Amino acid sequence: MRSSLLLTVAAASLALAAAAGQAQAQSVTGTVQVNGTVANRCLFVTDNVVLDLGELSLQTGDVSAIGRLDGVKLTSRTATLNGWCNGVSATMAVEAQPIFNTSFTSTAPTGFERRIDYTATATASPGSGSVAASDSTLASGGGAASTTGIFASDIVVSFADAATPAGGRLVSGSYSGSVAVTLAPAT
Repeated sequence: MRSSLLLTVAAASLALAAAAGQAQAQSVTGTVQVNGTVANRCLFVTDNVVLDLGELSLQTGDVSAIGRLDGVKLTSRTATLNGWCNGVSATMAVEAQPIFNTSFTSTAPTGFERRIDYTATATASPGSGSVAASDSTLASGGGAASTTGIFASDIVVSFADAATPAGGRLVSGSYSGSVAVTLAPAT
C-alpha cells in the first residue's frame, strides 16, 4: 500500500508540475493607445515679393499716347509667392489695391491720372489641378475665395486689364499698390 500511495503522490506531483509548466508558457498582450492631433493651417514659405515695374508711362510712339499708362509694364509681369495648406477645405482669396501716385496726393488736373487699376489673379497648383482666385481694383473689398484643399506649391500672381480711370497722362512721382493673397484653413 505504501508503494501505491507513493505512486499516487508522485503522479499528482507530476500533474501539478505539468500544469505549472503550461501556465508559464502562455503569452499575454498589453496595449498602449497613442493619440494626437494636427491643427488645420496654412503657411506662406515666401510671403513677400517686390515687383518693380520701372517707368509706367509710354515713352515712344504716337505723340498723343506718350505719357499715358504703358499697360504692358504690368500685364507682362508676374510675381511668385510660395505656400501650403494642410486641410481639405482650405481656401485662397485675393484683394487687389489700386496703384496710386504716393508723391502727388491731390486731385489730378484734368487730363492727368494718379491711379492705375488692374485685375490680379493668384494661381496655386494642388495635385488635383490649378486653382485661381482673382480681384479687380474697380470693386471694393476682396474677390471670392477659391477652395485649394491640401496643397504645397508656388502661387503665381498675374495681372490683367491695366488702365487709368479716364485714360489721361500719368502725373510724375512714385507709384505704389499691393495685392494681398490670403490662404485660410478650413474652420
